[in-house]
Order: sequence, then C-alpha cells, then structure tokens
Amino acid sequence: MTIGNDIRLGADIGGTFTDIALDVRGALYSTKVLTNYSAPEQAILDGIDVVIRDAGIEISQIDLIIHGTTLATNALIERRGARTALVTTEGFRDVIEMRTENRFEQYDLDLVLPKPLIPREDRFPVKGRISAQGTELQPLDEQTLEEIAKRIASEDFGAVAIGFIHSYMNPEHERRARDILARTLDLPISISSEVSPQMREFERFNTVCANAYVRPQMADYLNRLQVRLKEMGSNCPVFMIHSGGGLVSVETAAEFPVRLVESGPAGGAIFAADVARRFDLDRVVSYDMGGTTAKICLIEDFQPQTARSFEVARTYRFCKGSGMPISIPVIEMIEIGAGGGSIAWVDAMGRIQAGPESAASEPGPACYQRGGERPAITDADLVLGKLDPDNFAGGKLRLSTEKASAAIARYVGDRLKLEPLSAAFGIVEVVDENMANAARVHAVENGKNISENTMIAFGGAAPLHAARLCEKLGVDRCLIPQGAGVGSAIGFLKAPFGYEAVGSQIMSLSVFNTSRLNTLLDDLKQTAEGFVRAGTAGEISREIVAFMRYRGQGWEIPVSLPDRHFEASDRAMIEENFKARYAQFFGRAVEGPEIEFVTFSVKAQDVRPGGERHALIATDDAIEPTVKRAVFDPATGAALETAIVERSTIKVGQRVIGPAVIVERETSTIVTSPFDAIVQTDGTILLIRKGL
Repeated sequence: MTIGNDIRLGADIGGTFTDIALDVRGALYSTKVLTNYSAPEQAILDGIDVVIRDAGIEISQIDLIIHGTTLATNALIERRGARTALVTTEGFRDVIEMRTENRFEQYDLDLVLPKPLIPREDRFPVKGRISAQGTELQPLDEQTLEEIAKRIASEDFGAVAIGFIHSYMNPEHERRARDILARTLDLPISISSEVSPQMREFERFNTVCANAYVRPQMADYLNRLQVRLKEMGSNCPVFMIHSGGGLVSVETAAEFPVRLVESGPAGGAIFAADVARRFDLDRVVSYDMGGTTAKICLIEDFQPQTARSFEVARTYRFCKGSGMPISIPVIEMIEIGAGGGSIAWVDAMGRIQAGPESAASEPGPACYQRGGERPAITDADLVLGKLDPDNFAGGKLRLSTEKASAAIARYVGDRLKLEPLSAAFGIVEVVDENMANAARVHAVENGKNISENTMIAFGGAAPLHAARLCEKLGVDRCLIPQGAGVGSAIGFLKAPFGYEAVGSQIMSLSVFNTSRLNTLLDDLKQTAEGFVRAGTAGEISREIVAFMRYRGQGWEIPVSLPDRHFEASDRAMIEENFKARYAQFFGRAVEGPEIEFVTFSVKAQDVRPGGERHALIATDDAIEPTVKRAVFDPATGAALETAIVERSTIKVGQRVIGPAVIVERETSTIVTSPFDAIVQTDGTILLIRKGL
C-alpha cells in the first residue's frame, strides 16, 4: 500500500538537540528539545507534544513518522555496544586489527590506530574457504562451529558477526554458519554477505562487526519508541532514514542498524538538495552545523555527492584513514569542524582548539546553567552578542552570559592573558578558519572551486557562522531556508522511499559475460525494490552504476549504465563510457590495459513530483530596524550597535543591511558587514555580498 502523506512528522535525534518537524498539509510546525541520553525516545515524545499542540491536531492524525538518529554513530564512537563475537575464516582472525597497514600520518612516531571493535579473544577462526571466483576450495568445518556456538553461549555475548573471505562471491558458507550457530544461540547474528556484500575484507569485516555491535541496542531502542508512540495514541507507520538518504522500515533498520550511521546528516543533505532544486542552483555546498559537529556536502545537479564507504570515530580529526571504515552506500558528508556544544580549550603550544569533546545536552555549555563548567562555542557566540539569552530555542532555555564569560575567562582567557570578549572572538575565529580550510581542501580533492558554489546553511548553529565562513571562502551567496534550525528533520519529510543494493563480482570487459551480468543486476534490482515496496506501491525509478578500473589498479571509478538487460554488442558502449568517465577524473584515458568490473550498485526509489520553482531576487528595498544590541564585529574588532530583526516581520523582497542579526525560534542568522540579507518569495533568506 502507499503510505498516506497528508500529515507527516520528522524526528532527528542529535548530539545536543532533538529536532521535530511536522508538516500538516503544507503548513510546517517545528521545535527543538534537548536530547535525553538515558531515554532518547522521550525527547521525541516531548517534541511531538509541542508541535501537535501548536498545530491543533491529535497524534492519531499523523499519517507517517520518519526518524533519523545518531545513536548508532555514538555507540560506535563511545564503544557502548554489545559484546560481540566474530566468527571468521581461519587465517583472517586479525584482519580488523591489522587494517590496511596504511600510515595515515607518515611522520607521527606515536601513531595511534583505532582499537578494533572486537578484541582478539572474542574472534573465532574456523576452517573453510571460498575462492575469489566463488567456488569452494575447502568445506566448512561444521564441528568447530558447533563448539564455537557452545563457547559463545557460555559467556556474556550479546551479538555475533560472521565474516568469511570472498563471501561476497558466494555466501553459502556464511549462511550455513549462521544456521548452525542459531541452533544453539538466541542472539542476533549478522553476516557480511548481507550487511556489505563488497570486495575488500577489512572494510567488509569491520562493517559486519559494527552492525552486530550496535544491533541489540538499536533494536531495543526502536522497539521502545514504537511502544511509547502507540501508548500516546499513534497508529501510523514509522520509517527510518538511512545513510544513503532513503527511507526503510523499522524492521529493516533493526536488522541492519549500521545503515543508520550518519542518517541525521543525510536528511540535511536532502534538505539542501531540495532547496537547490527549488532555486535551480546546479552547484551548491551544504553547510550543516549542529550541537556536536559541522559537515559539508557538495551537491551538483540537485544530487548530493555519494560514496560506498565512510569513516567514523577518527583518532586524528579530519585525517582520512584514521577511523573505523563502514562499507555501505552513503551520502558523502565531510566533517569540517566543531558544533555549538564543542568544548574550547588551549593546547600545550598556547593555541585555541575546539572539540572533538562536546558538552552535548548534559550538562551542556556553561551558559545553559545545567552544570557545565567548560566553555563551548555556544558560550563564545553568546558573549559576542550573536545570541539573545532570553530567546534561545524559542525561549525554552534561558542562557547566562555571566557563566559563559566566566568559563571562557577561566579556561581560555586567563591562560592567554585575554579579556573574555577577545577570547570568545578567538574561539569563534579559530573554528571558522578551521572549517574554511577543511571545506577548501575537500573541494580541491574533488576538483572543484568552492567559491563558485552557492552555500545553503542549516542546523541550529550554521546561520550564526555562515556569513563569516562565506567571507573566508570567497562565496558570494548563501541561502538560509525557512526552518533551517531543524533542517535535517525537514529533510526527512523530503526523503524518498529508497534503497541501494550493492554487490561485488570481478569481471573482465574483454570476456563480457552478459548472462552473468544480467543475473547479478536482476538480483540487486529485486533486493532494492523489495525494500522500497515496504513504503510505496507507486512508480519506482532505478539507477545502475558499475564501479570499474583498469586491471591492476587499487580502486575503481563509478560508471553509469542504462537500466536494461545487456547484450554482447554493449561492450563497446560500456568501454566508451568508462574511458570518458576516467578522463573526467584523471584528464585522459589509458589505452591498452584490460578493463574490469568490480562492484555493481542498483539504487531504487519512488518517483516524487517536482516542487515549486523560484527565482532568486535582489532588491534595494531596505528596512529601517527599530531594535539594536551590541554585537561583536570581526571587521572592526569591537562590539557595534547592530540591528536586530524578527524574521517573521521581513516582507518578501525587503533587504536587511548588514551588520544585522535576524532572529527566529530555532536559530539566529548573523549578517556580517560585507553582506546584506534579502527575503525570497518562499521565505528563504538570501545572504548576498554587498555590490552584487
């Protein structure tokens, strides 16, 4: 059946705030509630109470609830998952500890590698071997598996992961091992050929371990959430947004919770892509800054950049290779900085730093007056005058400028012999500069010039920093959409029912086996559409991608393929597409080497009607503000009397001359001196550089 969509609710659990967005037939109601770490579902229920009261409806009238959460990510980072056993091929017990032997910091003699999720004593090797072509070289040792099952049952394990070599080519050994273990164990068992059927054993083994590690906790949480919602009177289905930006059922999410890692930020990228489509902007960089982290995503032709793997829990911040690889389809978002709750400190060299430790919601920044004593970025923003202490989070949380100033002085100002105001500016300026540098590097690595993009900023803290970031990056235009403070939750409401199925199978193009290729793609199509059909009976679109390389190369490039059965005559077309794509990446194709397929991807999603389109407008109809307060101005290095304007009072086409602060319920937009702000026809704020 097709899920009703007249009244839909999005709920995003973040590290500091839980954001709720309710769409009642086009009218949007939203709120932010402090995240409850002991019972995360409680914050969702509290937020629902607020928005249904504002909308004047009952919870039973909600047709669909869409949920995203950082709980799986946090469990991996903080190592709060279940004790997990890894059953693996004999000789591969230490793969997750040996990693790839890559030194991500070549000259660091004290290099710290992330500890594996599963210690060596909890990894159990078993004989049995599948070849790289998928044939059985050695039968599975079933007697040893039965002994392993008894050992696991006798100890305090909460989950089991199974990862055998080359199981992506032939999963029979993994499936048989699961059946044998399940006869003895009453534990969730994850197998790598279902969680991540892709080549490269380290990434695949680590992904199945991560899935098993968080599975009991996520299943328990999702069950509690559904029970509590029903007790409140909700009878609608609940869907989860996964890291690739689509919606899946709660049952799928409970079985494959590793797909929920980065689910909240994925909603933000969808939100930004929808805004880009609305204004016909084909080159966009999304900027999402919340309470814990800040991320960017490059969006071209209204589609967020995607990848087949990403890292969590990096031991070296921003350093690729220093984290825990998760090999699943994902919207590629790069962490570029700290969030509003990130703690500021001074290192041994007398440099101001921020994060990665966060004050989160408990106890929160010092200004929250909830027990936090160390200064966070939010404290610095408050001392600089960017925030109204009496109207933070819609007035639900009164901030203390005195406590913020004292914390900054104690932990930063006194150490550097700076007044609190100067120390606060130092904190914010370091954070903004770090974010600008990381954004530049990411754009260059993708062959892009970030100054040619329009920025779309959202998240509770992003509008506070977006204009300053644009100054540093040379970006001339930035959009702050309506509901930016709860952007990811709104993005959930825009997300399609979608799923991406992947599978590795190395095939040479010169011996193009169409029967083998068509069979594999048909299986992937069936898998992807099966997940999508859980939410819709409507039209489904498919996108087919082959990841290809020259034989002998270590990595592959994505090549789009037509959605149809292939014939032998298609070999020339595929070769031409590969070479054209290779030239896009590396300047020119190479003649001579064999070309081969490595991995295939089928992405299926329901077809949604296109939304309303708008043209950006820029007028000179300046408003005269009546309210002002002192806000620190980076250009002059002093606090200036700055216009304070309620967003709801600005009419379409009116211009707010910078410097100014535009305030609303969930956030505030800082308009720095080089920029003005103009309200667009849909209520979006356009920050535009003066003179344009």
